[in-house]
Amino acid sequence: MTYFGFLAQFVLIPIIILLVWTIFDYRRGKRLPRALNGWPMWAGIGAHMLVALVYTTPWDNYLVASGVWWYDPNLVTGIVFGWVPLEEYTFFLVQPILTGLWLFTLMRYLPLSDKALDTRWRVRLIPLVFLVPIWIASAVILVAGWKPGTYLGLELIWALPPIMLQIAFAGDILWKYRRVIFLAIASSSIYLSAADYLAIGSGTWMIDPEQSLQIYLAGVLPIEEFIFFTLTNVLLVFGVTLVMAQESHQRVPAVARKWLPFVNHNDKTTVME
Repeated sequence: MTYFGFLAQFVLIPIIILLVWTIFDYRRGKRLPRALNGWPMWAGIGAHMLVALVYTTPWDNYLVASGVWWYDPNLVTGIVFGWVPLEEYTFFLVQPILTGLWLFTLMRYLPLSDKALDTRWRVRLIPLVFLVPIWIASAVILVAGWKPGTYLGLELIWALPPIMLQIAFAGDILWKYRRVIFLAIASSSIYLSAADYLAIGSGTWMIDPEQSLQIYLAGVLPIEEFIFFTLTNVLLVFGVTLVMAQESHQRVPAVARKWLPFVNHNDKTTVME
């Protein structure tokens, strides 16, 4: 299976289905709830496409350059930027579309909590108490040069800082919408991991066993790959939810708010004291 063949089958086709579904819903008046229409959908997805490309490019180039993963040159176009093939950059851009459209679909259909925000400090602090030590441990793994932990350490040290920033900024908002967030992350991660299972099984790309824990799901998929899709979907679902949530807009500093597109200047956030 070629890399573009993988993208066509497992990413492009679902995107088309979700786009048609979204257009059909909008034509019959089924739209996002008011609490989650802070940005236009295209803007929420587009912003994350740009962030994904910029933030992931140097990290993924390092993975390929250091041999953590590689691809079959016969199954890609041969167009390479740095160490990474064109197809991989394409994936950086289409995963936010796929995950974003699926998140918006769940937002339209799942009942959302109408409770006021629980803004107590522990809602945002407690997750960080667990995540900060994990990030430190990942740095220790890399500095110590424990080779089997290389891929996992690189994933965690790359993904956890923005996740912690999202939680510190609005963990209470994320908790309020936890049902739709959990379902979006879980379903997207399982789906992409299953597709990855097939791609690795067909030799489209490979993970260096010496730089991984050699724990394989269903005998083929390195556990780091499942963790990768979980982390990237957490980043995407958290990020898209926050830019769409009206409550988030009131936390943007006033001096910056006027320069940001689509930020709501008037709605007041109701909170639980």
